[in-house]
Amino acid sequence: MAEYYCDFAIGDELHGPYHDGEYGFPVSDESRLFERLLLEINQAGLNWGLILKKREGFRAAYDGFVVDKVAAYGKSDRSRLLSDAGIIRNRLKVNAAIVNARVIRGMRDSHGGFAGWLSAHHPLSRPEWVKLFRNTFKFTGGEITGEFLMSIGYLPSPHRADCPVYRKIALLNPPWMESG
Repeated sequence: MAEYYCDFAIGDELHGPYHDGEYGFPVSDESRLFERLLLEINQAGLNWGLILKKREGFRAAYDGFVVDKVAAYGKSDRSRLLSDAGIIRNRLKVNAAIVNARVIRGMRDSHGGFAGWLSAHHPLSRPEWVKLFRNTFKFTGGEITGEFLMSIGYLPSPHRADCPVYRKIALLNPPWMESG
């Protein structure tokens, strides 16, 4: 039996708003894309509810997810992040955020930005996306890559077909609908 986010998110204090207004909707803004990637990386091994609870802490700690600011972080910023109880204090995840911000910044020259890079590789199968992400970013395995791409509309999201959000997303013609 398939699991759908709708089955437990609708009406939930934390998951409900994310389900209803963000999960699966197409995203092209660089800071929002970086935020989603950073949050998915930090969710690895943890509960998504915990990440949603800490979301504002992440926003404050990572300068509003502004790629240029995070890409410029140095040793003192790493130390600050590793002592910040408002986020997940994992050295590998903190380092991945900084390295990945630098990678995204570099995508501006090659593809006009992160959204352009994603579009340039569309459509790919899930295994192809996973391989591309592993070769491009730090700390992006199969689950992280899949959840990130579902959250931004590049892979079909686990909304039930009878979910009102599914219908809203379909009207926006997300990338996964274009390829399928």
